[in-house]
Amino acid sequence: MVSNQRRIEIVVGVFVLVALICVGYLTIKLGDFQLLESNSYRLKARFSNVGGLSEGNAVRLSGVNVGRVNNIRLDQERFAVIVTFSVKKGIKLSDDTMVSIKTSGLIGDKYISISPGGSGIPLEPGDTIIDTQPPINIQDLISKYAFGEASGED
Repeated sequence: MVSNQRRIEIVVGVFVLVALICVGYLTIKLGDFQLLESNSYRLKARFSNVGGLSEGNAVRLSGVNVGRVNNIRLDQERFAVIVTFSVKKGIKLSDDTMVSIKTSGLIGDKYISISPGGSGIPLEPGDTIIDTQPPINIQDLISKYAFGEASGED
């Protein structure tokens, strides 16, 4: 017969194991972590400035999350920033697609916004989009407005 001490140790061990499994599951789900990225493909975009965009930020199409930013690197030959991002496989984009960097709210997180084109020539995994728009610099806009440069008067 199993002693009470041994029974308590078994119950505590099972509880700890279940708790670790739950924490691992929540970490994967809340972090939007994917063990295999078989349900997405990667594209690249060339920007002149990414101002606050970082790896892991969302990629949105019509306001819906369709991917994540995977990598940001500087192209030293062109002095441009190459952003690699993933998009769900079911989403077909054409070669005249435009991507821009937007902000959630006034000072929220940055994300990539995709504006699909209509040329009918599909982008292949690994293709680079060159029709891009860098983020709007709020500080520049405020300083222009504060000093009267945004009035449009000459």
